[in-house]
Amino acid sequence: MIYPVCRVKIKGGVVTDKKLYYNGSITISGDILKAAGIRPADMVDVLNLNNGARVTTYVIEGPEKKGEICLNGPSARFFEKEDEIVILAVCYLTEKERKNFRMRIVSLSKKNRVIKQGGKNARNEKGD
Repeated sequence: MIYPVCRVKIKGGVVTDKKLYYNGSITISGDILKAAGIRPADMVDVLNLNNGARVTTYVIEGPEKKGEICLNGPSARFFEKEDEIVILAVCYLTEKERKNFRMRIVSLSKKNRVIKQGGKNARNEKGD
């Protein structure tokens, strides 16, 4: 049996732009993606702390160190500039793989700069 598991949580992010007339996706600065271990085309869930919206979309890599988080296409309808968000990336693990799995957590500043990253055990996340 395989289980869906949150492999990465990016927290504290802020939407910097939205582009409704685009083919879809979320553009994220390359430095954030590297810290999170997320690659272009990976599927992510984007959670809006302002209105409770949750959308699933794919990732496009933006320029490094620009702090860009831009919702594109239909997803843009659920977000406004400066909304605080959480980005989750999921993977599928077997029972054996789950035993020693550690979720990666990346914290961002209000300007979307990586301020903390690390692998914590998801069962002991304690408020993160």
